[in-house]
Amino acid sequence: MVDVSRVRARQHFPSDVLIGTVIGNLVAQNIYSRHHDTALGGEAWRSISQVFRGDGTSSPANQGSPYVPLDSWIYPAFDRLAALGMIDSGFAGMRPWTRSECMRQLSEADEKFADNGGENSETQKLVNALQFEFRTEIEATNGGATGETFRLESVYTRTEHISGMPLTDGYTFAQTQINDFGRPYGEGWGTVNGFSAYSTLGRLVAYVRGEVQTGPSIPAYSLATRQIIQQVDFYPRLPPGTAQPSVRQFNLLDAYVGLMSLNWQISFGKQSLSWGPGDGGSMTVSDNSQPINMFRINRTTPLKLPSFFGWLGPIRTEFFLGQLAGQEFIENPFGVVGQFGQSLSPQPFIHGEKISFKPTPNFEFGFQRTTIYGGPGYPLTFHTLVRSLFTTGNENAGGPSKPGNRTSGLNFSYRLPRLRNWLTLYGEGYTDDEFSPIAYADVAAWRAGLYLSRFPGVSRLDLRVEGVYTDVPGGVSANTKQPGSFYENLTWRSGYTNNGDLIGSWIGRGGQGVQAWSNYWFGSRDRLQFNFRHQKVSQEFIPGGGTLTDFGVRGDYWVRPNLGLSAWVQHERWLFPVIQPNISRNVTAAIQILFEPHKLFRHSAASEPGAAMAPGDRP
Repeated sequence: MVDVSRVRARQHFPSDVLIGTVIGNLVAQNIYSRHHDTALGGEAWRSISQVFRGDGTSSPANQGSPYVPLDSWIYPAFDRLAALGMIDSGFAGMRPWTRSECMRQLSEADEKFADNGGENSETQKLVNALQFEFRTEIEATNGGATGETFRLESVYTRTEHISGMPLTDGYTFAQTQINDFGRPYGEGWGTVNGFSAYSTLGRLVAYVRGEVQTGPSIPAYSLATRQIIQQVDFYPRLPPGTAQPSVRQFNLLDAYVGLMSLNWQISFGKQSLSWGPGDGGSMTVSDNSQPINMFRINRTTPLKLPSFFGWLGPIRTEFFLGQLAGQEFIENPFGVVGQFGQSLSPQPFIHGEKISFKPTPNFEFGFQRTTIYGGPGYPLTFHTLVRSLFTTGNENAGGPSKPGNRTSGLNFSYRLPRLRNWLTLYGEGYTDDEFSPIAYADVAAWRAGLYLSRFPGVSRLDLRVEGVYTDVPGGVSANTKQPGSFYENLTWRSGYTNNGDLIGSWIGRGGQGVQAWSNYWFGSRDRLQFNFRHQKVSQEFIPGGGTLTDFGVRGDYWVRPNLGLSAWVQHERWLFPVIQPNISRNVTAAIQILFEPHKLFRHSAASEPGAAMAPGDRP
């Protein structure tokens, strides 16, 4: 802070401060290393190069570890283990998890299973499947390896066909496909061909997931529909009446580099987040849009605070600062800037903060906050960053001191122990430009759900149900929260979106909805799923309102431990009179093949001759 104050007062050049800091650190480290008396205690002061290389340290707390993709099968598996009472320390409201964090939870489940006598066959199958997935980490732990790994994680292909016109504008109307990383789709054929790979070297980790995506063109809306869009989205001009062209593109999803130190991972690149429990998607940050380019600091494993703060239990926290894509309109002190089809330069920034607590093994709660700020007319400086972080006041749209488009939220989950941990209740609140959804509950949006991990007598059958709304009951409240005001902003006119897709919940800006999933598990990964979704959009937001109803069936079958087949069919019925007067129906059919090479292009120090194998590993 002294350095910052002197730079801002023009008493020092920034380059002087940077060079002086580096020299001071090197001199101090050198003196300490020469005169440190180990008999007096205290740790060695390692040089910057040693910190980055991780020399002499093989602890998982100092080993780089990639994040497990949000659409991986391992999250439902860990949810089931937690519901069976085998895991107490996982944080369902903060994902993705690193592979090392998954290993920590798996070790906890394995120990509890052994303490219980190993009588539950379902638990045994889940633990075995996860041990096979994380065998590289198990081998490295048992063999004392340094975490030097390269792995081609997956290769996959997906083909789908949509018969009939789907809904593709979730910001204004609704979406046929949700929580799919913003992949393109439309009436006709679409494909996704992708791969993922990662490498670790000591504290360092690098991850890449890329896809070749294709999608059909999307017809233009009628003039009357575009006039409604201009009105409800506050665009300065009429959207163009031209069709969106077909898509054939290579797109990076999660692609980042990271550095781990004492269970804190710093990463930079495109990353996806989920800040809420359940499968429907967080209201604050979800995988409904493409991953955001961000700088991120994440406490990857739970931390327990000292002294009397320990009653809060283990905690996890993370911070990110990213830059959005596809934002087209902004109102700055000089007026509304932007045009359709051309992204703003520079694009607005977004930062977010989240902290979660687990005071008991069955209860988890957390708080989060995000802010969109910057863009043309709002330069990114240290002052504007601090203002967006700490200012509690506000200003009219386009004001010169506008702090940003701020959101706040909370989430909780509670596992009912009296029901043998079979039932978990969870919820999430969200509000725009208010301090907390608790303090302003009457003008906040809410999502609530329950997860029944098994039915009495049918242990392989589960059920999850969620309800969500952004159409505040009672319409306009005392705080004038108009229907459709969630996720929109009069300064950042493109709203709470990244590349046109909602960063938050699929429910949109003025809707009420419900989702349900029921799985019958034939094995640890094989399942048959039935799913249902219904959405109703307020007619106070969209003239005439709108409805959407989906019903689908999905099957996942693993032919071999490294080869999985998935297929699903979804029937949809929707009606938005502003788009067309009659009911529209479409059917989506898709098939996906996923290959996880267990030996091909896989190398780790633990896999060298003589490395130890974990007990119970499958060949």
